Amino acid sequence: MRITAVETVRPSIQPNLVFVLLHTDDGRTGLGEAFFGGRTVESYLHESAAEVLLGALDPTPESMARALASYTGFAGAGVETRGNGAIDLALWDLVGQEAGLPLVRLFGGPVQESLPTYNTCAGPGYISTSTRQRSDNWGVPATTPARWDDLDAFLNRPAALARDLWDEGITGMKVWPFDHAAEAIGGTDISPAELSRGLAVLEAIREEVGFDMKLMVELHGLWNRRGATAILQALTEYQPYWVEDPMRPDAVDALAALKRDVDVPIATGETLVGRRGFLPLLERGAVDVVTVDVQWTGGLTEARKVAALADTYGVPVAPHDCTGPATLAACVHLIQSAPNGLIQETVRAFLRTWYAELVDGLPPIVDGRIAATEVPGHGVRLKPDVNAERRVSKLP
Repeated sequence: MRITAVETVRPSIQPNLVFVLLHTDDGRTGLGEAFFGGRTVESYLHESAAEVLLGALDPTPESMARALASYTGFAGAGVETRGNGAIDLALWDLVGQEAGLPLVRLFGGPVQESLPTYNTCAGPGYISTSTRQRSDNWGVPATTPARWDDLDAFLNRPAALARDLWDEGITGMKVWPFDHAAEAIGGTDISPAELSRGLAVLEAIREEVGFDMKLMVELHGLWNRRGATAILQALTEYQPYWVEDPMRPDAVDALAALKRDVDVPIATGETLVGRRGFLPLLERGAVDVVTVDVQWTGGLTEARKVAALADTYGVPVAPHDCTGPATLAACVHLIQSAPNGLIQETVRAFLRTWYAELVDGLPPIVDGRIAATEVPGHGVRLKPDVNAERRVSKLP
């Protein structure tokens, strides 16, 4: 197999996303994607990665992961890592197509027929304009919110949202009612009033649908140990399924100390890169659930190794997905074949708006459970009529 062209597609509907299509000499096309800073990742793909891909004889995911590994910035989920992750997804897609098998079969076959999902309560415009994880990039409309704006709903109508999700068969939801407080004071501490305001969201959800709803609380790594401890201790009575990223995941010693001081499960890892990023947390017993991002960690090649490493320490994996439709499909192939696959993140607002508008072949969700399709590769295909800017690098 030879790569004859590297094509990038930046859809107008989602400025933070870039698709990469790897075209081969036998007429196949593999699809990958990168989320966050799509324009910058696109430049890397054409200016640096294309030269390596177009000159490679029979490129494979593992060989290209090594060839594209950057000398600087390898420890962070920067532009090179996200670009390499997009390439890796596309290469695995090509391998599956060549074998005539879905990736879950190539990975050894499904361990579970399907996996439960939960809904991250974002809206259609969540984090669509910049790479800042702040409320000014939440995309909440200033006027009447859209039908699927679950972010506005959890902030202002949490009970109604919980009931809507539950009645639809969605039995897990993730909310982040403490971010405004973190932004106001830099995450150093939280006042009783701000703590009560955030807890009121959880109280409303529990009163409406009870404790059978898996309730995740996201803190986005915005807190230091003092503020995080106060919040997690206050959350105990609400029995969260987990609290996610209470601090930056590279604060290993602080996370380990926090884990000793609280009695709620801690999930982390979407911004960590590779096995070496996760190993210190696992060694210290500082994480209860690994939330690896298949794309941001460098692709399926590395994510599978992260999942296996976590399994060695008896820790389940629940991949992050707020990052694109091909990534979601890849996540499902990964955890359906992993013995420690726990649950899959989904975003209802994305699935019913821009995911569906951009691609075909998304993994189906039935009664709140998700399973990979039987289509060779990861199964997701870009719709031909997508309104987008395109750029192509070809063999000379």
